[in-house]
Amino acid sequence: MAKADLRIDWATHAAAKYAVENWHYSQMMPKSKLSKVGVWENGEFIGVVIFGVGGGNSTRGDKYGLRKAGDVCELVRVALRDHVAPVSQIVAVALRFLRKSNPKLRLVISFADTVQGHHGGIYQAGNWIYTGLTEGDREFHVKGEIIHPRTIHIRGWRQVESWLRENVDPDARLVKTPGKHRYLMPLDAAMRVQIQSLSKPYPKRVKQAMAGVQPEQRRGSTDPHAPHCQP
Repeated sequence: MAKADLRIDWATHAAAKYAVENWHYSQMMPKSKLSKVGVWENGEFIGVVIFGVGGGNSTRGDKYGLRKAGDVCELVRVALRDHVAPVSQIVAVALRFLRKSNPKLRLVISFADTVQGHHGGIYQAGNWIYTGLTEGDREFHVKGEIIHPRTIHIRGWRQVESWLRENVDPDARLVKTPGKHRYLMPLDAAMRVQIQSLSKPYPKRVKQAMAGVQPEQRRGSTDPHAPHCQP
């Protein structure tokens, strides 16, 4: 297999939005403050790696001894079309780019969605530290889709089961979803030592009905609508 020529630079909001809506299973752009890292392979735009860098991340860092918002962020989207380089390599390059722009950043958190059949293979390949499952969420089943309360709010709906039944879907219901796999990437040696005791054995891949959703939603390199600008 030929070696891919990877280039990394900041992506425009329009390019990031396009990548998420076409190449990520959620098809939803996050609403928090974001750092959008664009990825080009052999001169062609192949997607984005997006980090949530809002102040709310400081509370997530408390349990790891981090108190400042600039110390921790969350990897919230990896939206890529067909490509040659391994996803773990693309994420690693994006992390180095982000760290260079944010030298005080010490920890990145990410989650693998068990509902989608994800076990975090790209994080395992990148030597992230696995710390177990989060607690399950309270979400809504509306029109055959499991929707997070934040998305309910974004759509202008009330986060109330009775309201959703009356105004959106008579069969809408509140559901408890499984927890997500949590992975941590320390960005300096001291941080890795600090959280190493939280490490647990990596989970294995579990075949689920939803496991193939993301690849099916990607478009190939012939997509005529994809951004083509090169950094």
